[in-house]
Parts: sequence; structure tokens; C-alpha cells
Amino acid sequence: MKLKSLLLGAVAASAMAPAAMAERGADGQVNIIYWQAPSIMNPYLSGGTKDIEAASLVIEPLGRYDPTGALVPYLAEEIPTVENGGVAADLTSITWKIKEGMKWSDGSALTAADVVFTAEYCMSPEGGCAQRAKFDGVTSVEALDDLTVKVTFGQPTPNPYGPFMGGQSPIIQKAQFENCVGAAASSCTDQNFYPIGTGPFVVTDFRPNDVISLEANQNYRDPAKPAFATVNFKGGGDATASGRAVLETGEYDYAWNLQLAPDVLAQMAAAGKGEPIAAFGTLVERIEMNLTNPSPDLPEGERSTVAAPHPFLSEEPVRRALSMAIDRELLVEVGYGQAGRATCNLVPAPALYASDNTDCLTQDIEGAKALLEGAGWTDTDGDGIRDKDGVKLSLLYQTSTNAVRQDFQALIKQWWSEIGVETELRNIDASVFFGGDPGSPDTFQKFYADVEMYANNFDGTDPQSYLSMYRCGNEPKPSSQWQGENINRFCSEEYDALLDELARTGELEKRGEIAKKLNDMLTKETMTIVPLVDRGRVSARAMTLGGVQLNTWDSELWNAADWYRIKE
Repeated sequence: MKLKSLLLGAVAASAMAPAAMAERGADGQVNIIYWQAPSIMNPYLSGGTKDIEAASLVIEPLGRYDPTGALVPYLAEEIPTVENGGVAADLTSITWKIKEGMKWSDGSALTAADVVFTAEYCMSPEGGCAQRAKFDGVTSVEALDDLTVKVTFGQPTPNPYGPFMGGQSPIIQKAQFENCVGAAASSCTDQNFYPIGTGPFVVTDFRPNDVISLEANQNYRDPAKPAFATVNFKGGGDATASGRAVLETGEYDYAWNLQLAPDVLAQMAAAGKGEPIAAFGTLVERIEMNLTNPSPDLPEGERSTVAAPHPFLSEEPVRRALSMAIDRELLVEVGYGQAGRATCNLVPAPALYASDNTDCLTQDIEGAKALLEGAGWTDTDGDGIRDKDGVKLSLLYQTSTNAVRQDFQALIKQWWSEIGVETELRNIDASVFFGGDPGSPDTFQKFYADVEMYANNFDGTDPQSYLSMYRCGNEPKPSSQWQGENINRFCSEEYDALLDELARTGELEKRGEIAKKLNDMLTKETMTIVPLVDRGRVSARAMTLGGVQLNTWDSELWNAADWYRIKE
């Protein structure tokens, strides 16, 4: 059976699986495996998808996005809109109503004060909140009563669903985290590993970069859920082992992000223990160009910061030549097959926001050489490596440890060598690379390399918050505990002005036009981000695991409360 048929069949089967809830905990244990191991259970201190998703089992937002991208209430009574009065007619505020009777796992009541505190926690400038862009434009968050919260923006905000929507912006308990605001945030180990939540599960044992043990939340709002009494959440290893654990051996029930070659995945699925599930969303594998100098010769406070521009990646022709040398169609064929599409866009979907930028899809080795020559980069000493003013085009290219990513690195290194660029390859364990530890030199945020490769996406269907990540000042730096979303340290007044225009534009077609311009500034005009592949999300579920709905717009574990064991 071809991979595409397997994937389509898996989606259909998981969607049609009948509900079979009985009572809380009746189905025993569910085993989940993420080959990128979570290192923290606080998504406000990590931009890593694996941390955000693990935390979503425990802490929840006011609203989520369902598999179609539609907004659905979770802790809130309803999604506020202009029509129901929840969003002000002038678009300057949104008012949320919390459902009555919502409880934290410790039995205390969830109140508006917790929501207000969550905003204060993330908006503290010393805290280094990884999700700060979610609160872009917010001027105040206030409790109108115990169950009502009003978020006010500094200007009309057509998309007011940044704060408290989706797995990246959950509510944390004030009583637990009130001594963890600002610079103290990263030092609150117990709080960050064992958050008190409103979700279906509670952490009982957290081993960073290894195993998380959870049990059913006895104060969860639906007395019949979750069906599973315990969760064994295993982290680490690689995508191949994860896939086998579900598809071949049946040792695990759910495997996330099976970044595997299509023929490998199809062979695993043939064993019949489980099946792959897949969907396209906004997940893009990309190369980020470091606009700052990562040299270890610099003082620690200057290395990879805006205080020290990069010696050659600061030049647009160099960045463009590196992009031109890449054969994206071959990368798709080698790494993803039907589960990938070559792209030049950071925002590949929805169609309203996706630019028609296709310039990068044709590899042009000779054009890249000519561009470098014209910019003064020549091979003066005959060693095959271009240089200028004593600087060699020699770079360190890092990514997480994964078979597909290492294949990509090898191919790209070869193409870059053909245009006179020397490349050193480095791969880092994913749990460390995406971990966000401010003391580690190996995180993707710290970016102690010249270029790095990973994939990212955004919650929901509107890219405003996602594009806002690249606002000036939003870069990781020592003063923010190396947290921040502007990974390549990009800064443009023109870009920021367009962001402001997007934030006050309500008409959808115009929003789409502005978003496309922002995308093109990053990926077409400046080439600070080099998109490679629009990746379909591919995970796997055991044949005996029901209720799974793969969601590319939110956490994959968004509806784990609805999972159950299919009786054989």
C-alpha cells in the first residue's frame, strides 16, 4: 500500500472511531512517545513544540483551535465575538467569561485573577516569556469580576485571539507561580516541572529529557474523563524508534512527529499494529540565518547578540546565494514524499495569507556563484573556499539529531561546497536543542552557530502573532534569559510598521495582502529565513487507541481527555 493511501486511510479511521467512554480511569494506561523529549512543563519558558504539547495535557487556555482551525471554547463559556458582545465594536478589547465551576487540580477555583496573573507573568520584561508575541499590543488585562476578564489593546485589533488561545498561551495558577515573575521565572523548578492545571492529567513525576508520569485529574470538569488513569510519556530516542514502537511492536499508543522517509514509514505501517495519521497545516522546515556573530572569541554578553553583526551573513547576497544553491524538490523527495511540499514561504497556509512566492523553487548553482562573485567573494588562495577582506565563507550549520535532518544537512553541505562555501555540520539532541535552558550553549534560541534548521508553525489560522515574532527587540538575549522568538535577530523599522498596520486592519483581503508582504520581507527580499519544506504533520496511533484527532492548528494532544481504549 502506498504511503498516501495509508495516511488517508488512517485519517478516516481515526475520525470514524466510535466514542466509548465509561468512567474516569477505566482504560488503564496510555503510552505516548515523543522522540524530542520535553525538558519543561511551562510553555512560557520554551518555544519548543514538544514542551508546549506535553504541557497541554495539564494546563489549558480559555479557547483552542479544532482540527479545522475553528475557535472552540475550553475554559471559557464561549468564544467572544463582535456579534455576541465579547469583542468591542471598535475592536480595542475582548472580554472572556470563564465557565462556572472550573477547578484547578488542587481543588481550588479557577478565577479571573489567574488569567490576569498569566498575562502579567508573560508580559514581564525580565521573564523572557517565549510566547510574548501573543500579547503584542495589549495595554491591560483586568478582572471585571471573579469570572470575567477584559483584555484591552492600544489600538483596534481585528484578531484579538492572541492571549489565552491555543496551546501556546494557557492559564497558569497565580497561587503557584506568584513568586516566579520576571527574572525568577526560570529558577522555579517545582512550578515549571509540576504545574497545577485544569487539564485532564496531573504530573506525578517529571524527569527532564526523559520520562513524564501523569495521572488523571480527579477535579477535571467532566466526571467521565479522562478514560485513562495514567499516562506514560516517554521522551528521547529518534523518530525511527518512535515509529516502530507504535506501528511495529505496539509498545506505545501514540508517536509524535514521525519525520521519516516515506518508504520507511510505509514499511513500518505494514506490520499492522498501528497506522500513520497526517494533515497539512503551517509547519515549515526552514534554515534560519544568524544575523549576529556567534564566534566564541566574543565576550559572553556579545556573542550572538545585536551588539555584534555577523561577519558575512549580514550581507544579503551571501544569504541569497545560499538559498539559490538548494534543490528543495529533491529535499522533499528524499525526506517526506507525499507528506511534504517544496516552499519559499514562512506562512504556507491558509491560502488567504500564503504568498505566491516561488522564486526559490528552482535550484541555481551558477547564479549563486555569480552573485557571490559580484559581491566580492572570490577564492583568492585557491582552496575552494571564497573569501573577502580576510574573512572566509566558512560556516557552522546546526540542527537537531534526526535522520531526515542529517540527510538534509549532507545534501545542503554538498550544494554549498559547489558555490565555494565551507560547511561544518553539527547535530544536537532535540531535547537539548529545543529545551530553552538559559545555561546551555546548545539551544536553538542561543544560536551559537551561523545557520540552523528546524520546523515551526503557529496556533490557529491567523499569522499575526507568528509574524510578530520577528519584531525588533524580540530576539533572545542575556537580559531575557535567552528567551525570545526572533531567532535570527532580524530588525526592520519597515517590517515593524507593517506589523502595526496588520494589527489595525480588519478587512480580510487587506490582512492577507499585508501578511504576504511581511512573509516576503523575511523570505524573499532579505532572505533572513530560508524556507525549505511545507511539512505535513505525520504521527501514528495504535489500532486500539480511539478518539485521536490530529490537529495541525493547536497541540496534537489538544483532546487527550477524549482518548480511549478500543476494546478488541
